[in-house]
Amino acid sequence: MADSDAVAPSSFAVHRGDWTNLPAELAALVAPPVTVQAVPFERPIGSWRRGQLARSRGNMPVGKHVRAAR
Repeated sequence: MADSDAVAPSSFAVHRGDWTNLPAELAALVAPPVTVQAVPFERPIGSWRRGQLARSRGNMPVGKHVRAAR
């Protein structure tokens, strides 16, 4: 297994630690501590895509505020 794997929506990292509070004899008998970290995978949005998103927002219908009947 690789130390770090990335999938489409997120990135996962596995970090192995060292036992600092155990004697060497006991540390050899147990697995090292493992920390798993997951973070969202973000891509920078290009200027073309940013413009495309802005144009599409202008085409979305927006409902008007309706006042209560008097």
